[in-house]
Amino acid sequence: MQVTETLSDGLKRSYAVRVPAADIESQTRKKLADIGKNMRLPGFRPGKVPPNLIRQRYGSSVMAEVMQDAVSGAADKLIAERQLRPAGQPRISLAGQPNPEAAAQDLEINVELELLPDITLPDLAALAVTRVKAVPAEDVIERALKSVSEQNRDLIDIEEDRGAAKGELLVVDFTGSIEGVPFQGGTGGEVTVEVAGGGFIPGFTEQLEGMKAGETRTIDVAFPAEYQAAELAGKAAKFEVVAKALKRGVPAALDDALAVKIGFESFEKLNEALVAQIQREYDQMARLRVKRELLDVLAETADFASPSNLLEAEFAAIWQRVEADRREGRVDEEDAGKDDETLRAEYRAIADRRVKLGLLLSEIGRVNNIQVTQAELSQALRAEAMRYPGQEKQVVDFFTKQQGAIEQLRGPIFEDKVVDHILSVATVTEKIVPVEELAMPGMPGAVADEAAPAIEAAPEAESETTPKIEAETSEPAAPEATA
Repeated sequence: MQVTETLSDGLKRSYAVRVPAADIESQTRKKLADIGKNMRLPGFRPGKVPPNLIRQRYGSSVMAEVMQDAVSGAADKLIAERQLRPAGQPRISLAGQPNPEAAAQDLEINVELELLPDITLPDLAALAVTRVKAVPAEDVIERALKSVSEQNRDLIDIEEDRGAAKGELLVVDFTGSIEGVPFQGGTGGEVTVEVAGGGFIPGFTEQLEGMKAGETRTIDVAFPAEYQAAELAGKAAKFEVVAKALKRGVPAALDDALAVKIGFESFEKLNEALVAQIQREYDQMARLRVKRELLDVLAETADFASPSNLLEAEFAAIWQRVEADRREGRVDEEDAGKDDETLRAEYRAIADRRVKLGLLLSEIGRVNNIQVTQAELSQALRAEAMRYPGQEKQVVDFFTKQQGAIEQLRGPIFEDKVVDHILSVATVTEKIVPVEELAMPGMPGAVADEAAPAIEAAPEAESETTPKIEAETSEPAAPEATA
C-alpha cells in the first residue's frame, strides 16, 4: 500500500492510498484457490477443477470482494502505520470506478480525516477549587418533618351537608372521554382528590370545589401539550365525576407510631434518616458546584483547537434543542430578543467549550488509565431501566442491542470518575456556607427554598436496607398518573 499525504491543514488530513494491481491479483488468486479446494464440477474430481474455470465462474465476484476489503481496510492500515488519532470516522472515497470484470488494476483510494489535537495536560495538583458544604438548618428539618406528617395524614369524614372547600378531600369516581369516547387510564374509582390541589390534569381539581357527597358533575379539561401520553397530549377531555364522600386530612403526629408505620424503629431513627436525606441532597448540590468550578478552571487551560467535525456535531445537537424549545414556546429569558446570528454565535461558543472539555477530560482519563467497569455499566443500566416501570426489558434491549447506545451511560460515569480523580490531586479548599449559597447561576434554585423535595432521596443515594421516608399514603393515584 502506497500512501501520499495530500493535505495537512490544522487538524485536517487527506491521503491518497494506492493499492497495487499485483496485490489485488494476489489476494484474488488466493481466494479463488480456497474456493477451488472444495469446488465440484461434472467431469472433474473434487478440488481438481482448473483455475481458469474457477476464475471464469467466480473471478469478478471475488475480485469485487477483494477490492471492497482493500477499501475498507485502507483507513485502518493508514491509521495504524502512521499512529494517527482520528476525531471521528474517516471519509473514504475511490478515485474512479474500478471494474471487477477487467484485469486487476491499481486501486486509488482517498482518505480524509480530522485528527485529535495535541493536548498538553495541566498540572492537576496546581488546580485550585473550593468545595462548599452546607448542613441542614433546624427550620428546614422541621418543614420536612411537617411534609412527612402531611403525606401520612389520617382522613376524617366531614358529616356536614355542604360542598367541598379548597384543601378538603373528595372521594370520587370518574370517567374521562374525548369526543365522547372513553380513553385508557381515564377511569378511576374511590379516588381521593384534594380540592384545588396538585397532581392532576390542570383544571381538574379546581372544578371540584363546592361538590357535595352524592353529587355528579361534568368538568372540562385539556391535557397539557407536553403530556406524557402522546395520544392525549393537547386534547380536550370531559370527566364525569361522582362525589362519594367529603373528608379532611389530619396530619399524623410526629411520634414513634408514625415512624413505625413507614418502616422505622422509632421517631429518632426517622429523624436521623430524614436529616441524612437532606444532607445527601445538599451534598449533591455541592458536588455540582465544585464540578462546575473545576470545569471552568479546566476550560481556561484548553488552548487547543476543537476538531471541526466534533464542533459541528455538538453545535447541531444544541441548536436542534433550541429550535424544538422555540416550537414549544419555551424560549430562554436570556435568549429573548436576540437574533439568530447572535444566538448561533453564543451556542457555538458553548459547543466549542463542551468539545474541548470532553477532549481534555478524555485525555486525562486515558493518561491515568481511568476506565468504566462492566459492573458500573450494569448498575447504570439497571438504574435507567427502573426509571421506566413495566418497560424494563425494552430499555435493557435498547442499550444492549442499539449500536452506540451504551455510550450514553458510559460517558457520564467516565466523566464523573475523571472529575473525582482530578479532585483527589487538586488543591481543594473546604468551606461551610449557608444552603442558599450552594446554587450557582444556571443551576437549580437553593435547596432551602423547597422543603418537600428535600425529603425525597435521589435514586442513586438510596440504601436498599433503609425504608423510604416518603412512604405510600392512603391516597390513590391521580387521573393524570393513571392516564
